[in-house]
Amino acid sequence: MAAARTALLPLLLLCLLLAAAPSAWAARFACNATAPRANTCQALISYSPPNGTATATLAAVRALFQLRSHRGLLAANGLPLSTPPTAPAPTPLRVRLPCLCSGGAGATFQRPTYRVRAGDTLDAIARGVFAGLVTFQDIAAANNVSDPNKVAVGQQLWIPVPCSCDPVAGQPVVHYTYVVPAGSSVAGIAQEFGTTEETILAVNKMPDAKSLLAGQVLDVPLRACGSNISNTAVDRNLLVPNGTYILTANNCVMCGCSSSTWQLDCQPTQGLSSSFCPVAKCGDMFLGNTSSTSSCETTKCSYGGYTNTTSFTILANLTTSNVCNAAGMSPTAQPAHSSAFRLEPARWRWTELVVSLHVVLLCLGYLRQD
Repeated sequence: MAAARTALLPLLLLCLLLAAAPSAWAARFACNATAPRANTCQALISYSPPNGTATATLAAVRALFQLRSHRGLLAANGLPLSTPPTAPAPTPLRVRLPCLCSGGAGATFQRPTYRVRAGDTLDAIARGVFAGLVTFQDIAAANNVSDPNKVAVGQQLWIPVPCSCDPVAGQPVVHYTYVVPAGSSVAGIAQEFGTTEETILAVNKMPDAKSLLAGQVLDVPLRACGSNISNTAVDRNLLVPNGTYILTANNCVMCGCSSSTWQLDCQPTQGLSSSFCPVAKCGDMFLGNTSSTSSCETTKCSYGGYTNTTSFTILANLTTSNVCNAAGMSPTAQPAHSSAFRLEPARWRWTELVVSLHVVLLCLGYLRQD
């Protein structure tokens, strides 16, 4: 009897370790948009390259996520277009990927993919390569892998990063897939990204702020700047949050989010051939030019989208802004994650506590057996 109990001690220790560790769970972002063009969008993904890995440069991150252009990666992070591909990747890095809504949930469309190497496991791919954006269960389900411990070298896997295209409170937003750093609080995350605790809790269906976990994949909706883009323009659904910019109109126009008016601030992209990019003007004013009509009002030649129906044309129109009324409406900047905000220790969810207790009781049951 004593020998049997002694032999079972390692099992008890293993059970206690399993109970003490937070269980891995897959993030599922609600994505209910079904109307044509509304069920697809561009989402932002937070990625922190693991220390000492080959994904620590911008070029390596671009290759990992199969991004079409280096410029697009720079734009998503508000980096100068002169930044070389060999530059170290900021932490966390924002990656813009297409998102598709299907069955009430959203996942990145077709990208990224990953080719299995010798020694890889699904868990190592999920944690070590993609920094916890997905779990091994996510990858297994998306690729019909019946045994997560058995993947073939050379096998191509789709990595379904959660995302969303849904409006929030009736307003279009850019959803940011964010891996929660250790010690974060909902209040700190809300302050950092210019939203509210209530919005984060509601979007993520969290019972309260205390249920936040380190490593949790969180849906953070980012307010986007409004625009005067025509409904007939190719890029009519263009959404740009503060802290990023987007190259549109075949890269001829660079649009950022104004920190004073919550309107798109678009300029011709510097360094491109004038023979390729058509000139956009509002009468005598060029795209992006402004003039003051009074101490409070300014008139601007604003971007109106582009068309490709008969020829490549960049649209522009005059808009008037009242800077006095907009003075108190500056958007909160959205920098890389900072520890400057108040941090609180993450706490377990009640469900995880219940599961952990069940595991412990199950292990104690083994010890009671003769």
